[in-house]
Amino acid sequence: MLALRSLAFNAAFYLSLIVQMIVWTPFYFLAPRRHAWFVPRFWSSSSMKLQQWLVGTEVHIEGEENLPAGPFILAPKHQSFWDTIAFFPYLSDPVYILKRELMWIPLFGWYVGKMRMIPINRGSRSKALKQALEVAKVRMAENRQLIIYPEGTRRPVGAEPAYKWGIAEIYATLGVPVVPVAHVAGLYWPRRKFMRYPGVIHARFLPAIEPGLEKEAFMARLIAETEAATDALLIEAARSDNPPPMPPTARERLRALGVELPAKAR
Repeated sequence: MLALRSLAFNAAFYLSLIVQMIVWTPFYFLAPRRHAWFVPRFWSSSSMKLQQWLVGTEVHIEGEENLPAGPFILAPKHQSFWDTIAFFPYLSDPVYILKRELMWIPLFGWYVGKMRMIPINRGSRSKALKQALEVAKVRMAENRQLIIYPEGTRRPVGAEPAYKWGIAEIYATLGVPVVPVAHVAGLYWPRRKFMRYPGVIHARFLPAIEPGLEKEAFMARLIAETEAATDALLIEAARSDNPPPMPPTARERLRALGVELPAKAR
């Protein structure tokens, strides 16, 4: 039954994406950028509702009071496709650093272009970072929110942290607050997996790290605070009334934390 519900959600998710991109096209491209953000926000919210209706996965995001009023960097854990779209409703004018090849996809690339994202050539990391910083300065001056995944690629829940130094460079250069985001969405919407699982995805915007710290101090604080909050959410998920299947990395992390995995989560 769960496999059928997962199939239904995956089909509905991509069908909804295609239909909404077509239906909203006139409004999206004629409206000012800030007004056009209604479309990605609506798609994000409707996708969360689809997951709730078809799979039984609820979403609880807390800590909105920790989001600064001006420009800032949002730094979520990266475990799933979920964390690439779930935070749209909480941001007024977000911007991503993304591969320039995505801009070449018909319709999707046009949608991305409308939002004035930061496309880069990832062939040379140092050159790409320099290019991204130059454009990011302009975007921050527009009072926008830069979304960066400190670990770069999606990681399994409970995996050893692998934070990249690039976010420290961006933090030091832009001089804006960084808001870490903890979650364990990868338990319910696993990376590279077909299955989706019921339960409650908890995510938390953590207190902002203000600008001005040395890079090493910033990285130490970012990692410590994000990982501590993520560990707490992992324990909460494992002890919930309806725990999702725990991948080996999550099981190992729970053991390292001294938490015995409940029988219903094994």
